[in-house]
This record gives sequence, structure tokens and C-alpha cells, in this order.
Amino acid sequence: MNKIALVTGATSGIGRAATLLLAKNGFDIIATGRRAERLQELEQEITTAKVKSLVFDVRDKEGVQAAIASLPEEWKQIDLLINNAGNAHGLAPIQDGNVEDWEMMLDINVKGLLYVTKEVLPFMRTRKKGHIINIGSIAGIEVYGNGNVYCASKSAVDAISQGMRIDLNKEGIKVSEIKPGLVNTEFAEVRFKGDKDRAASVYQGMQPLVAEDVAELILFMATRPAHVNLADVLLLPLAQASATVVNRG
Repeated sequence: MNKIALVTGATSGIGRAATLLLAKNGFDIIATGRRAERLQELEQEITTAKVKSLVFDVRDKEGVQAAIASLPEEWKQIDLLINNAGNAHGLAPIQDGNVEDWEMMLDINVKGLLYVTKEVLPFMRTRKKGHIINIGSIAGIEVYGNGNVYCASKSAVDAISQGMRIDLNKEGIKVSEIKPGLVNTEFAEVRFKGDKDRAASVYQGMQPLVAEDVAELILFMATRPAHVNLADVLLLPLAQASATVVNRG
């Protein structure tokens, strides 16, 4: 019998890549996201595992609760939770920041992660096993100019991951965090609100990670022996040495 993985933000980027890779490697999938049509396309693409889609926005507490509560009992035996849903909005100094952008980042990156985890944890605690992998960022440990609230949201993910690991230590539940550097996904395009040229400039002159690189690490973490927890990994492309030092030669 396959293990069950619930992936948030499964319709694009790291979430989509992780969903496809996990499905090929012994996991049935609960794929979640806001875009029903993309979830349907993802379902059709997966032929090696069972798939169940849940359409919700992680910012919507009641929507999260209702969607996860609607799972049939056999789908509630969740072994792996990938808290991947998250994004950045804008890149401006704090004095010029857009309050709506701030709220979007805090609601998705922090509160959304908490809402989903809150609903999934009882299933893991009952069975005294499970694994939560939170997708953080190098921005959670290195603040950079104009990153203010985004960096704060990812710093919160880092602190929450550490706190989860401590609080769940006696519950038999693993908690891990991946902190990627530059990954070429829709991330930059969302941050710059559809400005494709500006988004492309983020990766200009260097080879960034791709979503599949992070997905491979997720799979590796999730398939370690029961007594092994790969708890905290900073994942960078070769060209990146820190949040602000990138070789674009």
C-alpha cells in the first residue's frame, strides 16, 4: 500500500514537480491548490499513483478546514505533508511597501502553513508517525534590501519549523525544512506582478536551480529510514554563495 502525501501549491513550480516525483516513487497524492483546471491537468498526468485533488486557498481558514475534513477516511492516513504554498509580492523598501502585498505574504507564507498543518496533524498524532516538510527560503536566514516582509515571512517559517520539531518530538513526527536559494519557477513573475522581463533578469547570467532539484531533495528527505530526520537543508545553485552574492560571470 502506498504512503499518502499531501502537497500544497501543487499546481506549479516546486509543488508540481514534487507531486509528480512522489507519485512515481511510492506515494499516493492529495494535490491541493487554488486552480481547479490545473489540478485536473495534474491528475491526468499522474498514471502511477492514486490522486485526489482539493481546491482551496491556504489563506482561507474555513476553506482549508472544510476541504481537509471532506477527505474520505482512507485518505486521512496522511504520511507526508509538504507545506509548499507560498509566494513573494513586490520588492520595495519598507517605506514604499504596499500593505496589500504585506498581508498577502503573511497570510500565505505563514498563516496558510499553520492552517493546513493544524488540520493534518491530528491524523499523524493518532498514528504516532508522519513527516512534515516546510519549504522555506534562504531569505528566512539572510535578510536582503527591499525584501523586508518577505524575509520576515520566511524567517517565521524557519522559526515555526524549529518550534514544530521541538513540540512534536514526543509524537513520533518528523519535521524538516528546505531553504532554497534562486529557483527558476513562476516565483519571480508573481513577485513582479507579471513583468516577464524583470522576472527574467533575476536569473540572468547564472544557472539557477529548477523545481525538479528541490523535488529530488523532498523525495530524498521523505524516504530516509524511520530513525533519520534530515531536518534542515540550505539548497543553493553553484553560482549562489549567499542571498546577495551571485556569480553572474
